[in-house]
Amino acid sequence: MSSLLFYAILLLFANAASLAKAKIHYHDFVIQATPVKRLCNTHSTITVNGQFPGPTLEVNNGDTLVVKVVNRAQYNVTIHWHGVRQMRTAWADGPEFITQCPIRPGGSYTYRFTIQGQEGTLWWHAHSSWLRATVYGALVIHPKEGTAYPFPKPKRQTPILLGEWWDANPIDVIRQATRTGAAPNASDAYTINGQPGDLYKCSNQDTTIVHVDSGETNLLRVINSGLNQQLFFSVANHKFTVVGADASYVKPFTTSVLMLGPGQTTDVLITANQPPARYYMAARAYASAQGAPFDNTTTTAILEYKAAPCPAKGVKINPAFPSLPAFNDTATATAFTSSFRSARKVQVPTEIDEDLFFTVGLGLNNCPAGASSSSCQGPNGTRFTASMNNVSFVLPSNFSLLQAHHQGIPGVFSTDFPSSPPVKFDYTGNVSRSLWQPISATKVYKLSYGARVQLVLQGTSIVTAENHPIHLHGYDFYILAEGFGNFNPQTDTSKFNLIDPPLRNTASVPVNGWSVIRFVADNPGIWLMHCHLDVHITWGLAMAFLVENGVTELEAVEEPPVDLPVC
Repeated sequence: MSSLLFYAILLLFANAASLAKAKIHYHDFVIQATPVKRLCNTHSTITVNGQFPGPTLEVNNGDTLVVKVVNRAQYNVTIHWHGVRQMRTAWADGPEFITQCPIRPGGSYTYRFTIQGQEGTLWWHAHSSWLRATVYGALVIHPKEGTAYPFPKPKRQTPILLGEWWDANPIDVIRQATRTGAAPNASDAYTINGQPGDLYKCSNQDTTIVHVDSGETNLLRVINSGLNQQLFFSVANHKFTVVGADASYVKPFTTSVLMLGPGQTTDVLITANQPPARYYMAARAYASAQGAPFDNTTTTAILEYKAAPCPAKGVKINPAFPSLPAFNDTATATAFTSSFRSARKVQVPTEIDEDLFFTVGLGLNNCPAGASSSSCQGPNGTRFTASMNNVSFVLPSNFSLLQAHHQGIPGVFSTDFPSSPPVKFDYTGNVSRSLWQPISATKVYKLSYGARVQLVLQGTSIVTAENHPIHLHGYDFYILAEGFGNFNPQTDTSKFNLIDPPLRNTASVPVNGWSVIRFVADNPGIWLMHCHLDVHITWGLAMAFLVENGVTELEAVEEPPVDLPVC
């Protein structure tokens, strides 16, 4: 008995020691309008603490973040901690009208949450209208104190935030599109760490420079924080070793090009093994939607060796330029996304309680009776829309979904989101026009605590097929397989990787294709799942899972914070 007691006390001390190492980090975010000059013009840009991009937050696995957000801007705002599991802390997740009402101008709210079992790169961004065009920053999660990376420790680490810039107020851009029913204007530039780079007007004085020493290996934490565009990213004459994605380690693989959908992160090692000089790093669009307009410009930054020779006076030597894939190079995008494996064998749920099949795609609404033609400027006098399983998601406006669920407020949402398409059709073929107009509703799908879920995400060719980055809040999931055409349960299940599939929070569903994901519903709350192209979420390409509480207190959502904003 005494030896048992001794071990129990030892265990207690070990737990206390690991908790003692975990820190609490306090931050203040002031949302404010700040003059920001890009492409020769100064705009009153919404920022955090006057910084664009916003501050990088650095923590260790196991640490707690306490971030007080004060809204001094003229718009409602919320902050989402993209990819953070938020175990039992759904109130801190951040999507407007899903887990909280927005922080009104003049108001404040404190987000409190703990990072549990995640290491690598995540990020934070506004989750209200199109504010995340400029309100975003990196969230770097270092290994637990006293533990190491599963690869040689890099000499230095640099967040690389890929963004999109409008030479306009992004809120005006989406408001105009909502008014007209047409697609919003494409961005005017892409950016790397907030700067467009040498290929744009009035920009080359401020191009981002990343310094390296010859021979050293550095870690680039690449984040696609763009609003509406998948991006290819490359560095001239250098290769990447991919070691992580979405704050999970992966089996290292080598590539000369990355493809990230909005919301996705990729950690890569890069070795400075070329002649000392300056090399361009560049990003441009992967545009998979045929015929859809997109921003076809290229953003650049410079990888500069410290020993790079200075050019003679008056001589301008341009850095070497990387070769980037063609805008519509789906083969390269697919080769990249299908290279990911978890770092080791993982426990994939094999018995399934919920077998779900969701279509994801665009649609067109007929012009409402009595509406003027100026509000129906989509194709042939329609209005653009988007849906999952033929339901175009409508955000509530008087309560958040989580609040309505927690307080038992009726009439805010219904729990009849369909588990499969109401009408089966040739999803990637020539779809009958009768299926182009979805219903609009606020529907959630209910999951019991601990349910083992398989979800087929099936792209459609309605209006136009394209690659959709689908993000699930509050969860990581295993991507078992992806493919083109219609998912066929008879033949495609043989392609499932049940040994070491990658763990992600955002899946790139291939253009005119499908992805299959699995997860265990072990985090109670209401969790949004949506396309991370913001134009599509605006049109309704979203739904939410209601994960019920389990039996014990540790399997239940915490009580709402006292300062939770009211609607």
